[in-house]
Amino acid sequence: MKFYPLTNAAPASADLASEYAAAREVGVIRLGTDRLFFRSKRKHYYIPYSDITRCYRRVLMVPARLCCGRGSFDIEHLVLEQEGKELAQIQLPGTRAAKVLMDELQALAPQSQFGKLPQAAEGPEDTPAAAQA
Repeated sequence: MKFYPLTNAAPASADLASEYAAAREVGVIRLGTDRLFFRSKRKHYYIPYSDITRCYRRVLMVPARLCCGRGSFDIEHLVLEQEGKELAQIQLPGTRAAKVLMDELQALAPQSQFGKLPQAAEGPEDTPAAAQA
């Protein structure tokens, strides 16, 4: 099995296959000791935890017509970023798996920022009404 790095980081050691086999699996994601692995079709990607600067959940609502009316499905994704650049959006099996995965990632990658960004304080010159005047 061949592994593809998600960033420019070179593999630190040749034991990627053994780390992948011993990693904890959540859907298509595997949490190793030093790296996060995920598979997409027939390729296996990895990223070291030290390369992840921001990590959050993205929920996409997919509209659906059902026999008894209309509804929507909530599809959970894990989004990984490095220095403001989105590296991957990985589909997760459900809300419970997403919450458990985020808790485990916080322990494995404490240097990363989790959740949404804090809102910057807007001054009176930044408001749309002030820009029109």
